[in-house]
Amino acid sequence: MTTDIPFNKPYVAGNELAYVAEAIELGNISGDGLFTRRCQQLLEQRFGIGRVLLMPSCTAALETAAMLFDIGPGDEVILPSYTFVSTANAFVRLGARPVFVEIRADTLNIDAATIEAAITPRTRAICAVHYAGVACEMEAILAIAERYGLRVVEDAAQGVHAYYHGRALGSLAPLGCYSFHATKNYTCGEGGALCINDRALIERAEILREKGTDRSKFSRGEVDKYTWVDVGSSYVPSEISSAFLFGQLERLEPIAERRRAIFERYRTELQPLADHGLLRLPFIPPGCVINYHMFHVLVADQPTRDALVDHLRRRSISAPFHYVPLHTSPMGERLGYVPGDLPLTEALAGRTLRLPFFYAITEEQQRTVVREIGGFLGADS
Repeated sequence: MTTDIPFNKPYVAGNELAYVAEAIELGNISGDGLFTRRCQQLLEQRFGIGRVLLMPSCTAALETAAMLFDIGPGDEVILPSYTFVSTANAFVRLGARPVFVEIRADTLNIDAATIEAAITPRTRAICAVHYAGVACEMEAILAIAERYGLRVVEDAAQGVHAYYHGRALGSLAPLGCYSFHATKNYTCGEGGALCINDRALIERAEILREKGTDRSKFSRGEVDKYTWVDVGSSYVPSEISSAFLFGQLERLEPIAERRRAIFERYRTELQPLADHGLLRLPFIPPGCVINYHMFHVLVADQPTRDALVDHLRRRSISAPFHYVPLHTSPMGERLGYVPGDLPLTEALAGRTLRLPFFYAITEEQQRTVVREIGGFLGADS
């Protein structure tokens, strides 16, 4: 048996704990205090985003985006089936139907070439999910949206500090959504952000985030009292979470460099297996700068993938597969989908394996992972 190698492990990279203590000392831990403002300003300035609103999760950001787009019963939203459930839930909860389309074989992102055929008179929006911090074909997607009068939201949950032709993911469409979940590059355990690039949406976004009230205006002294003006929810994160997150965000580059080294070590060590056709390494298209969010490989088929997961688990290595395509889920079936509707998505999902990837992973742990994969696949690594 090897020493346990988890898939993910929380870490402290800088002043996180000191900032949490400072937030408590300042006396406002409920939200929208000093550290929330610092995080928002850092993200706005660093990534060229018009307005950033921190939220308790990326799920909350996606739900707010759907409300800002006035999605409602009978509407359709085009998105990949290979994504986390929150991407679809944000629209389904408002009565819309998710229209699932195929993903690209190389990046596992939504295939822009399949979008136009899925558009109907009911289509209202497109959700572009940037898988593994690799950008979707945003030029093509935005062009299609403009041609048909559709809105676009970027699900950039995995895309913080990743770029498409020099522009940050989350800054390309009218709305973008970030995640600061425990598995993400920059984390506060649970957290997210709504990136607003259409300034016409800022005021209402603030209202929706504050339980449907104009409390943000009141806090800035723009009104003498605040009141209920729209349907909203409680989407303001704890100041304690924001304080921890700021400690990570101010170390944006050192964390990115550490993750780059981990990613490159996996790629170098696994290249011989790829050269022998035993697995496929991540693909990064021209014009994309990734954030080294994860390292995933594709093996020959699902039985091989499942057996490899079991092999690694028996050696105390946690290397899970990723999404089960949403159209094959019980909820997907309730929406009228059946297995076989998206054969490429289903095949790729069944072949994908994510490797242990966290800030403090050691070179020896990575070598152990690679050695066990190579041994199972029957090749010297």
